[in-house]
Formats: sequence, structure tokens, C-alpha cells
Amino acid sequence: MSTWQVVRVPDPGQWGPLPQEGVLGVRDLPAAVAGIGLKPGDPVFVRPSGMVDADLLDFVRSSTFRKRERETKRNYSTDIRLLLDFLSSRDVEWRQATQQDLEDFRDWRCDAPENPEQIGGSKWNREAAAFTKLFKWGKVQPLPVDVSLPEDRAADSVSSRVSWLTPRTWGLWSDIGLRGHTRGGLPAPGWDSRTEIRNTGFVQLLLSSALRRQEGGSLLVFELPTRRLRHGRYCHGSVAGAVTRSKNSRVFYASVEAVGQVEAYIESERAWAIARAQSAGRYERLAQMRLITRVTDGLKPKVEWADRNGVVGGREISRLSWRERQSLFLEGPEGPEPAYLWLTEQGLPMPPERWNGVFRTANQRCERVLLTEEERKITRHLRLGEVRSKSPYATPHSTRHSAALYLLIVLNQLMETRYGLTQAERRDFALLFGDPWWLVKTILGHADVETTKRHYLAPVAHLQLDSILAMADTADDRDGQVEDLNDVFARLARETAGIQDIDALLGQVAR
Repeated sequence: MSTWQVVRVPDPGQWGPLPQEGVLGVRDLPAAVAGIGLKPGDPVFVRPSGMVDADLLDFVRSSTFRKRERETKRNYSTDIRLLLDFLSSRDVEWRQATQQDLEDFRDWRCDAPENPEQIGGSKWNREAAAFTKLFKWGKVQPLPVDVSLPEDRAADSVSSRVSWLTPRTWGLWSDIGLRGHTRGGLPAPGWDSRTEIRNTGFVQLLLSSALRRQEGGSLLVFELPTRRLRHGRYCHGSVAGAVTRSKNSRVFYASVEAVGQVEAYIESERAWAIARAQSAGRYERLAQMRLITRVTDGLKPKVEWADRNGVVGGREISRLSWRERQSLFLEGPEGPEPAYLWLTEQGLPMPPERWNGVFRTANQRCERVLLTEEERKITRHLRLGEVRSKSPYATPHSTRHSAALYLLIVLNQLMETRYGLTQAERRDFALLFGDPWWLVKTILGHADVETTKRHYLAPVAHLQLDSILAMADTADDRDGQVEDLNDVFARLARETAGIQDIDALLGQVAR
């Protein structure tokens, strides 16, 4: 082993078979790991020699690190491992690292032409934050890097992986990538559609609500919004603070059509997966099961449960992490079934990060259908722009960016055309309710509207909203309004970078 490795503490019941004689002289490894204060998901740094680094083990157990969210711990440990490898190549221990070492590492990560996997500003800032915490904990002086200093942060921190898709391009991506359609719009022979309803329902819910992957991916079945807004096409629900980035609960809105697709999933694919899991006895073999006995109402709804040993407990729904939600079950007609909304084919709760694989598979299918064999041989980030533009590419976070862009356009169209506000009336409306930027920021749950503009709506942040709608004709009928929005998005895709639209992908495609 010539590089540093990171081994993560397994979850309870996920250790797999352990030798009876123990591991490295330890008879009960899970108990020993818990006894020294390590939690599931915590990283253990292994030196190139194969020995566990005791110094970094202390760092992982320190208050500096252990207070981080599990996903943050995973990201930070991955970043730190890369730095350790770089320093090892120079025979430098991390406590002896200098500012020059970190400057060289930053140059390699961000700017070196010979590095085929350069990173952007957002990724560097995250890595710098991880390194700063490590060096401060280790009392390394002077600090080799300090993320609080402007010179150690990237000036442009907008992620290079951000992508916006227009509504009709999402339709193309979903049809080909998730529904298995051919370029001609027909189902492909032999298409495996076992999770089609689940996958399309998840994407439509995120596109409609602008929820993050973890927020939408950790919903419980009874959190799916069913309360319809008066005279509207939207339902509203609440996303729990424990699964949000800000740790604050907030209201979210989802279209009736998107909620209907998720309900179709509940009644079909999800029900079949549960039936198969019950028949195979999978739920009986789970390490932990909490059977919900009651869900309270009120301002702070609470879920109460009893485990297999009869031990009762409860917690506010807003404080349940996505991992805690995976152990919650409801009593169904054929026995216990998960309260977690999104399930795998095996009927088990689907971790939010698994959606990355669903999107990756859909992207690959779009490439197989829309690109030639020669074009596919070149990895995406090395392809020419004209080749990349032939096939839509999406990530779970693309849904949030795209939803924000759609909301901005629709809100402005309402204010400019449907409401017919004059400039003075629009100023009054903005004073009372906020302008469209502020409304989109509220729906996304951002604390600062500048975050909305810079990170989520960067392609249009520099444009005057009047110019966005300048070429959009008005129409009284609903179909006309949909066509007007398509024209607006097509124009934006032509005039700004980063927005994927069908016109640019396939030319004038009839849909």
C-alpha cells in the first residue's frame, strides 16, 4: 500500500462476518471501536505502512471534528487524505507542512495543466476549510492555510458542476434516461422499468419543490404534501430542519402533478417492493426497527414508537435525521413496513446518496442514445463543447438550480404580464412582498438573496428581468403561456452559459 487510506466505521449490523479469533487481537471489534469514542461513519486514517495513525485518530475524536455532520465528516476526511498523499510524496508529515506546501498543493488541485482533474473554487474552499480545522487543532504555526483569509480562498466559488436544464430538456432527459425511450420517443426493446415510476416521481418532486437531494430523499410517507393550496395547482408541506443544511424547518410547495406521480409510486412499485421484502423476511433481520405507535399534531409534531424489546421512545419529527428515519416503521396490513418514502427494489430505505447513481445511469443512457460511439470514447469533461451539448447532463442538485430558474421566470411573467403592474405598482408590490429574487430565495430556504443569485441563478443574475421577458409574447390561453415560457428559456440558453435546452441539444426537435 503506497498511499493513505480512509476506513469508515460501519453502521450497526453492517460489520459483516468477523473472525472468531478477533481482529488484530481484539475479540469484539465493534465494542472496542465504540469504546474509544468512534461513531458510525467516522473515518480512520491508515498510513501507507498499513498502521492506523493515532494522531489523526485523536483529531477524529476531538470536538473540532466530531460535531460535524456525517456527510461533512466524509467530505473532510476525503479531502484530508488527498493532502496527506501529496505531503507523503514530499516526505513531509502533516504537522511539518508549510505555507509553500499548501500553495503548491492548491496550484496542483486548481491550476496545474498536467492535472486532468482540476477542481473549481467551491471545491477548493471546502478543502481549505477541512485543512484549516486540522492545522488549528494540531496547533501548527504558522497556519499553512487559513480559509478565513481572502488569499487562501478562491475568488470565484461558483461550482463548475452546476447545470441548469429547461423544462422541456428535463422532459427529454427523463424520457431517455429514466423511461428508456429511444431518440424517436418510443420505449426501447428490453427496457427494464422496475424502478421507472420511483425515479421519475423523485425527479418531478424535486423539480417542482426545489428541495435538495437529502431533503426530498428522506421524506416519510406521511410527510408527502397533500394539503392543496386554495385555487391553486400546488400542495404545501414541511421539510424537517434536521435534514436541511440550515437545520431550520421550512414550508415547501410541490405541484399536484408531482405529488400524484409520487402517490402512483406508493401504490405500485413501492407496494410491490414491500410485499417482496415481507415475504423474504428482510424486515425481521434488520438490526433496528422502531414501530410507530402515534404521530401527534400541533406546531411541533412528534412521532412515538416502540422497538422490538418494547422500549418506547419519541422525538419531534423536525429533529429526526435521515438515518433515524430509516429505522421507523408503520404497521401495515401484512405486517411492519417502512415509514421512509423512497425504497430500494429490496424494499429497504434508500439512502439519499444512492440517487447519485440513478442520475449517473440516466446520463450514461442519454449518451448512448444521443452520441456516436466515437464521441462516447472521450470522457465528458474532455469533450468539445459541441459534443457535450448533444446530450443532456443532470445531477440531483441540477433539479434545484433548474427549479429556481423556472420560478424566477414564472414570477416575473406573472408580475409583468398577468398582473399588468406598472413600474410604480411593481415597486409597491416589492415593498410589500419582495421582488421575485427575494421570493425565490425564500422558497429555496436561503438566508441571503445574494446566495440565490450567485450560486443558483448565476446565468441570469447579470440580466435585467425586463430583458428576460422582452421577446416573450403574451397569450390568454394556458397553452400559449407554456409556449411563451419555452421561448424565454430557449432565448436564455442561446444568450447565457450553462443552460441546457433542446434547441441547443438536438436542434428544433418536435415534442
